Amino acid sequence: MLRQKIISGADGPHLLITGGVHGDEFEPMAAVRQLAGCIDPARLSGRVTLVPVVNEAAFARGTRSAEDGLDLARTCPGRDDGSITERTAAALSRLIRAADFYIDLHTGGAALRILPLAGYTLHASAVVLERQRLMARAFNLPIVWGTTARLEGRSLSVARDAGVPAIYVEHGGGGGCDPSAVEACVAGCLQVCTALGMYAGPAPCDGVRYLVEDDRDSSGHLQVQYPAAVAGFFEPAVALGDVVSPGQTLGQIVDPLGEICEPVRAHSAGLVLLLRVQPAVQPRDTLAALLPITSPGAVRFARS
Repeated sequence: MLRQKIISGADGPHLLITGGVHGDEFEPMAAVRQLAGCIDPARLSGRVTLVPVVNEAAFARGTRSAEDGLDLARTCPGRDDGSITERTAAALSRLIRAADFYIDLHTGGAALRILPLAGYTLHASAVVLERQRLMARAFNLPIVWGTTARLEGRSLSVARDAGVPAIYVEHGGGGGCDPSAVEACVAGCLQVCTALGMYAGPAPCDGVRYLVEDDRDSSGHLQVQYPAAVAGFFEPAVALGDVVSPGQTLGQIVDPLGEICEPVRAHSAGLVLLLRVQPAVQPRDTLAALLPITSPGAVRFARS
């Protein structure tokens, strides 16, 4: 059973909001906890279920995953007779299937920082897809990203199979709890409620700068873009938000004496969306990820 708070208003739909799917992602935990204190039932049409810390076992350890080493965001829909992460995934999946809409809040975790974005899957149902686009735009972050619906094991793949319109949000990371990221997540969730007709509130200004839809099989899988080839000390050569060209150096991995250097170069053009802030790396650790953009504004990418 996941610890949760339910806020009920007049008759209406059911929105689920979760944080802490990973135990080292602190801004969502704080944001969902704050939502519990600022949603006014008198202004609410429907019901909001809030789960500040889905993965309590991982949070208790101060790590991304629980003691079984499984990534909860790759373990859904889970199983009730499995390990701690599998059981947590099963409980989360039940909550998702019982909802009418779903928001899953994330960060880059302790090792990574990520630009603020609201993402969704390119769902086969036109009705679900349009609801997801609406929710992602309403969250009012600079980046809106629609990616393949063919990835499995995720909270959004459970929502996909259940026909529940769902978005995920990435904002913050680096091991701390950035108050501005918390504030943006609280405001974004309320704005989604308003856009869905569930909450009485003003419509936000449109702060979206990039709108990207990319249906390639690897789209949305940030961890596979630039894994470390060797162990060592990662030194980035770019910053979040930089626009890079193919072949440009993103950083380097050096040995303790700085005598052996493994450069990390961009495979393609893009915006630096995700960047490692923890210097110590092991092979296959995530170093960076790029968003495929060409210019500011509304950009759509089709499958290629």
